[in-house]
Amino acid sequence: MATRQASIRRRFVDWCRRNLPTRESMEQSRLLRPVAHRVLAPELWRPTRRSVPRGVALGMVTGILFPVAQIGFSALLALPSRANIPAAALTTFVTNPFTTPPLWVAAYYIGKWTLHLDEALPGDPVRNAAHDAANSSWMQWLMSDAAPATALGLLIVTAVLSISGYGLSALGWRLWIARKWRNRHGRNEIDEAY
Repeated sequence: MATRQASIRRRFVDWCRRNLPTRESMEQSRLLRPVAHRVLAPELWRPTRRSVPRGVALGMVTGILFPVAQIGFSALLALPSRANIPAAALTTFVTNPFTTPPLWVAAYYIGKWTLHLDEALPGDPVRNAAHDAANSSWMQWLMSDAAPATALGLLIVTAVLSISGYGLSALGWRLWIARKWRNRHGRNEIDEAY
């Protein structure tokens, strides 16, 4: 079982190295040349106990709320928030063709529950005025029950997942450092015994 976990971990690390943008690839990008001095700052690429959780939270936000160019948005938003760019870029993959449909369905139901759409009365004057004012198809979509419920649900899901991601990555970082300290301390005792 341990070798299987090590194999899965190794494949994941190899996949990350192949697919995450590197400093060198960003230096070559024609689009990033105007802001390259800011984007290529070492503190944005070095994993620290504060920058990695920020990157995870930022990646959750851009991964869920931005339908396209998620890695680009996460890299640009990492500048003012001083988040780790590789962590933000990796976390945007939380949304993919397998996870997006269930995420949107859950967002719709959460938004519907939050807005109490089941309790709306059929003769509600505010609701009838909104439907009468909707003359075009985009306006009908905007005023429908599904759009506000899904939008609010996505905001709620984004907030919950980004806060959870921040907390879990901060906890994971702390546990990883504690394990490194324990291993270092244990090795020093063994060395001193000989």
